[in-house]
Amino acid sequence: MAELTYRDAVARGIAQEMRRDENVVFLGEDVAKAGGVFKATVGLYEEFGPKRVRDTPISEQAILGAAMGAAMTGLRPIAEIMFSDFLAVCFDYIANEFPKSRYMTNGQVKCPLVVRTGNGAGSRFGAQHSQSVENWAMMIPGLKVVAPSSPLDVVGLLAASIRDEDPVIFFEHKSLYATKGEVPDGEIVDQLGKAKIVRPGKDATIVALALMVPRALAAAEKLQKEFGIDAEVIDVRSLVPLDTQTILGSLVKTGRLFTVEENPRLCGWGAEIASIAADECFWDLDGPIVRITTPHIPLPAADNLEDIVLPTPDRIAERVRRTLGA
Repeated sequence: MAELTYRDAVARGIAQEMRRDENVVFLGEDVAKAGGVFKATVGLYEEFGPKRVRDTPISEQAILGAAMGAAMTGLRPIAEIMFSDFLAVCFDYIANEFPKSRYMTNGQVKCPLVVRTGNGAGSRFGAQHSQSVENWAMMIPGLKVVAPSSPLDVVGLLAASIRDEDPVIFFEHKSLYATKGEVPDGEIVDQLGKAKIVRPGKDATIVALALMVPRALAAAEKLQKEFGIDAEVIDVRSLVPLDTQTILGSLVKTGRLFTVEENPRLCGWGAEIASIAADECFWDLDGPIVRITTPHIPLPAADNLEDIVLPTPDRIAERVRRTLGA
């Protein structure tokens, strides 16, 4: 058992799969000798060499185009798009090309690739480098969408994504890179489409993703300590496939559902969960479903303004407290 940072877990997960399968290759901007702009791929170039770990030009379209061609001809590429905001630059590949290739060829052409990207706010990068865009990917048929919150989940879910036969968008939260957690020795492979109850509770269900998971956990501790509210916290981990069984099972137990989303409120992933919950478990609800989100605004770069717009433990706890009437 070792304690790893979230960023070191990225390199470990990639290295595990590259050692296991020589068809796994890795490409992106400054990912080789430089070890990535966030230093999440340090050591890979030294171990696997320039044929399997390749720097690319500053062209998101070229990166994903090369990755798609490699995947269609037998390799299992991992492509890095430095900031998730830049998925907009190569959105044709994401929306129209590799998620549909298997369907349009009746299964004759597979596209097993992973697009890793730095997602989310909290690092003072401003409106064009701080967005949470997981809902962009979630809406596209043919994509799988993953967003881990801990080093252990990074390794296991990254391995599962690389081994999957479909394209996966793997969102790594930039503000989690420095966080630490214990990761067992040996091979780790998780399961896509499986949420995790990270804190059991009986009074309310709080559903969160990525950076919002530790914030939801901190809010749950505050609720328990100050108001006697026992909140269950669920880490969604995978938006597609979505583990509705775990989420709805918790809702049936607690009767109250809250989502904590970093993405802007309009068309966020929590709206989809709220819709499913209302369809499937309406009579199990003891009150309205509540979404705690970032406002529908561009993200500011100023420290104080960025901190205000993002859901915080205090804001989450206060909204749950007021809703429950405690």
